[in-house]
Amino acid sequence: MKTVLKLIVCGLVLISPVSLSSQTKTLNILKIKNSKQLIDYFRYTGNDLPIISGHRGGTTKGYPENCIPTLENTLKYTPAFFEIDPRLTKDGCVVLMHDATLERTTNGTGKVSDYTYAELQKFRLKDPEGNVTPYPIPLLTDVIKWSKGKAVLNLDHKDVPLEMTEKIINEVGNEVIMLTIHSPEQAKFYLKNNPEAMFSAHILTRKAFDNYEKAGIPWTNMIAYIGPKNKPENKELLDLLHSRGVMCMISAAPSYEKLTEANERAVNYRDTFRQGADILESDLPVEVGMAIKTLSTKKSPKQKYHAVLKTK
Repeated sequence: MKTVLKLIVCGLVLISPVSLSSQTKTLNILKIKNSKQLIDYFRYTGNDLPIISGHRGGTTKGYPENCIPTLENTLKYTPAFFEIDPRLTKDGCVVLMHDATLERTTNGTGKVSDYTYAELQKFRLKDPEGNVTPYPIPLLTDVIKWSKGKAVLNLDHKDVPLEMTEKIINEVGNEVIMLTIHSPEQAKFYLKNNPEAMFSAHILTRKAFDNYEKAGIPWTNMIAYIGPKNKPENKELLDLLHSRGVMCMISAAPSYEKLTEANERAVNYRDTFRQGADILESDLPVEVGMAIKTLSTKKSPKQKYHAVLKTK
C-alpha cells in the first residue's frame, strides 16, 4: 500500500511531460473506446487486417524506445499498437524502460531501481544509434493518458507487481490496455477483478496451449505470441489458436530484422502475414507499414477501428 501511495504522488506532483511540437500532426489511430471493442478488434475472424505491433514503441533515428514522441512518430506513418516496458523506481514510481539498467538507452548509469523518479529526470533517452535526444524517461501514467483515443498499449511484465499494474490502469481510467502474461495464473489474477481484461499470452508450444485450455482462460480475451518465425512446427499451433478465435503474433525483432537489406526484410514481413500470422511485432513498424501496404487493401469489418486524427 505504501508503494502505491508513492505512485499516486508521482502521478500528481512529479509529472514533467515533454513539450511536443505545436505543429499539426496527422496520426493513424486505432479508434477503440472500450474493452468490448478491444476484444472485438483483436478477435480472429479470417477476415481481418494485418496488424503491426511497435516493439518498445518502434524506434528510428532521433526517436528512442519507450517514449511518447516515438509512439506519435510511428502513428504518423501507420496504424499500430505498442508493446512497452514498465519498471519501478526507487520511490515506487513506474516509468518506461526495457532494461533494468540505464546505460544502453540513456546517458545515465546504474539500475533504474536505484534512482527516484525525480533523479531519473536529469537523464535523457538515446535513439537506436546511441544519439542523446531531448526526451526524458516517461511515467507510465503519462503514456497511458496520452494513448486514450489514439492507441492500444501492451504492457510487458518486468518488475512491477501485478497488483500495482492493475491499480494504475484503474486509477488512470483507461480500459483499452493489453497485458503481457506468461502463465494462466497471471491471467486469472487480472480476470478476477476484470472479466474483460485483454492479454498478449506467450503460447510457444502445444503444452502451453493445453495449459491455457485446461485452466479455462477465455480465448476471447487474448492474442498469442507464438515465436520469432513462421515455421512448419508452428502450423498446428497457429491452426489451433485460430480455431479458438485467437490472433497469432510473430516477432520480427530477433529474426527477420537481423537481415541487413531492407528489401529482404520487406519480403519476410509480407510472407509472415501470407503464411497465416495476424500480427507482426517489430522494432521497425514504419518500415513494416510500408512493406505490407499491398496486403492491407482487402475489405474487413475491422477497418471501422482505423481512423485519421489531426492533433497538435
